[in-house]
Amino acid sequence: MQVDQHDLHHDFPEFHDAIHALKAGNAHFAKLFASYNRLTGKVEDLEAHDMPVADFTMEDMKKQRVKLKDELYHMLLAFRAGQQSVKA
Repeated sequence: MQVDQHDLHHDFPEFHDAIHALKAGNAHFAKLFASYNRLTGKVEDLEAHDMPVADFTMEDMKKQRVKLKDELYHMLLAFRAGQQSVKA
């Protein structure tokens, strides 16, 4: 089965440097990033190995992952905006 990759570096290559900076300097971002990666790994493993799992469980995991990704993305945008305002 083809499994889509959902790591943040793949999805947001333009934020590569910001991801590294926030992982190192923002404990909340680092915690969310680790949770996102852990959850993504579980989902991708279940999909890759066609593991039996209830549809509700898989949907719930994917919804949690989207929520985490959205929060991380907004933190990346705020970080970028803060950098740009400092440069201006």
